Amino acid sequence: METQESVEFFTHEIKRRFVKSFLDMLILRLVEAEPTWGYDIMKETESTYQVKLRHGALYPMLKQLEAKGFVKSRKELKKGRVRKIYEITKQGKQALAAYYDSLKDQLPKEE
Repeated sequence: METQESVEFFTHEIKRRFVKSFLDMLILRLVEAEPTWGYDIMKETESTYQVKLRHGALYPMLKQLEAKGFVKSRKELKKGRVRKIYEITKQGKQALAAYYDSLKDQLPKEE
């Protein structure tokens, strides 16, 4: 018999594995919703997926996404500080669409 605790444990574990395996796509999802900076991405990932991102994981991934042309960045004054704001590109939206298609392929087919 399933307990609520075991369901919550597995849900948390799956979210953690998704963040670890698909960090690039999750970052693209967040940046697609609205242009943002690294610290906000870390906070949003923690609140949405209950996973704490480390600087050592996030910033190299942002750099990689920018090198691939999936995001672009600009410096902007926000809350009294200069921030590097990341925004999704057309190519990033295409990568995200392919990710969504792959997820849909994993779902059972309706008859």
